[in-house]
Amino acid sequence: MSWFPGAYQTGLGRFLASICEPYLEIFRFIPPLGGIDFSPLVAFFALGIVEKGLLFFLSLIL
Repeated sequence: MSWFPGAYQTGLGRFLASICEPYLEIFRFIPPLGGIDFSPLVAFFALGIVEKGLLFFLSLIL
């Protein structure tokens, strides 16, 4: 949302932040490099790993 000025002040922006920020806070241990926060990329990567693991586990069960 940082790409859109004023997005945090809208109702949709506050709603999305309330959903996404608790998950992203887990990955905030990575310091921003040059003002760019890479924690969302790490969060997406981690989510992909969990998804692949769950799909593999489900394929074993079914």
